Amino acid sequence: MTTASNGYMNGYMKMEDGFPATRLFNQGYSYTYDDVIFLPHYIDFSTDSVQLNTKLSRNINLSIPCVASPMDTVTEASMAVSMAAVGGIGIIHSNNTASEQSSLIRSTKSHRIPFASTDIPFLSPDDSISSASVFNNSPCVFITNDKNNKNLLGVVDKLTWEGLPDKEARISSYMQKNVVTLPNTCNLKDVAGYLTKKEMDFVPLVSGEGEVINVVSKWDVERINGFPKTSGLPSVGENGEFLVGASIGTRENDKERLEHIVKAGANVIVIDSSQGNSIYQIEMIKYVKKTFPDLDVIGGNVVTMYQAQNLIHAGVDGLRVGMGSGSICTTQEVCAVGRGQATAVYKVSSVAAQSGIPVIADGGISNSGHIVKALTLGASTVMMGSFLAGSTEAPGAYTNQGGERVKKYRGMGSLEAMRKGSDARYLGDTAKMKIAQGVVGAVADKGSVLKFIPYTMHAVKQGFQDLGASSLHSAHDLLRCGVLRLEVRTGAAQVEGGVHGLVSYEKKSF
Repeated sequence: MTTASNGYMNGYMKMEDGFPATRLFNQGYSYTYDDVIFLPHYIDFSTDSVQLNTKLSRNINLSIPCVASPMDTVTEASMAVSMAAVGGIGIIHSNNTASEQSSLIRSTKSHRIPFASTDIPFLSPDDSISSASVFNNSPCVFITNDKNNKNLLGVVDKLTWEGLPDKEARISSYMQKNVVTLPNTCNLKDVAGYLTKKEMDFVPLVSGEGEVINVVSKWDVERINGFPKTSGLPSVGENGEFLVGASIGTRENDKERLEHIVKAGANVIVIDSSQGNSIYQIEMIKYVKKTFPDLDVIGGNVVTMYQAQNLIHAGVDGLRVGMGSGSICTTQEVCAVGRGQATAVYKVSSVAAQSGIPVIADGGISNSGHIVKALTLGASTVMMGSFLAGSTEAPGAYTNQGGERVKKYRGMGSLEAMRKGSDARYLGDTAKMKIAQGVVGAVADKGSVLKFIPYTMHAVKQGFQDLGASSLHSAHDLLRCGVLRLEVRTGAAQVEGGVHGLVSYEKKSF
């Protein structure tokens, strides 16, 4: 260890500053991320040399430590595709039927480019188009025999329809037949080159069975090429397909769901429960590992070492940490149980590291600083809900609220989500009354994750540089050996650490 990193300077006595994590987190206080601050360490490397590659679970590696939460207003196919494209992963929610969840998984696996077109319109030859709203945001409408995305017969582009003298005419009388398509296995560079060479505005991408998987326009290409490039590799399997996870519950019918989603291609399973230390989850973990021994299983949620140890003994390949720390979660308020997220992550990571089990810090992530703290305290990845909600890739349509463009974001413990089935996550009985442990809200438009995730990761790298840690592994080592020091922030210190003393300001992260 260098003289500087050991705390000695030019022969002076060792100077004690701050507290090691072992001391700070053993005083009986429940700290969250804003309560604590790391003291800066010694820099001898550039920001660009910081490596953020990590493990999601025992056998799944990621280029960046980002996981999209299995919430029905956060992660479906579009989010999962984009997260995998930037090096993270999305966990498809289970607040739907097993068939619907499996379809979202297959859709994710069928893409090779960084985005998935949502709500592609399909009509039959006998239909007519009476309104431009039919096109949604798509440059065209696809024509099939059965109004689904197979057996493509033709296409109607919006410009052609707008020039029709008779808008009530049947589609069969003017649709473009013999549609030019490309295989869905093409990458963005191949698609872009083809559009330029053929001077086309858009091209559908189809599977080997003739199913329309995506539609890419020249404007999509320009948009994607304008986003910052990530330093990490996309999250793909040996077959070149994007990695994707899926959540399940702990009820008997979840065993049948498990069969469906494994067959659909899920690479990892997250057992979704607000309190994971239960006989129901332990039995489900054992069932999954017995039925599919090569499939990684992430258990949780947990916040204590005792909880974590129980799930580790049951055979989990990863742990999800957090209880009541999400922005839309009211578990701590309603049930009087939980833990401050900084303390929870540190405590669980301490015991998980002894068994080589990666930890996902789930909840409470509002900015890049929170990500730095979660990862340094022992997490291998962070799970994001509100951080990704409101993005282009999040499910749902934008609405206007108070002059601001927003999307709905709801907790899986909200009554609205529970009515669709998420009450199983809270060990609820569908035949009994439901007690809300979450709320329904709205989140401002954030734009595309393809843009703000790369910027966020660069900010995280800057944080690691200030800590003197060139990787997650290095940060964990520095924390464990006591080189990295922390302090608790007073309320005034937290105010001072943010924007203050201004009459007005505009805050932009990038």
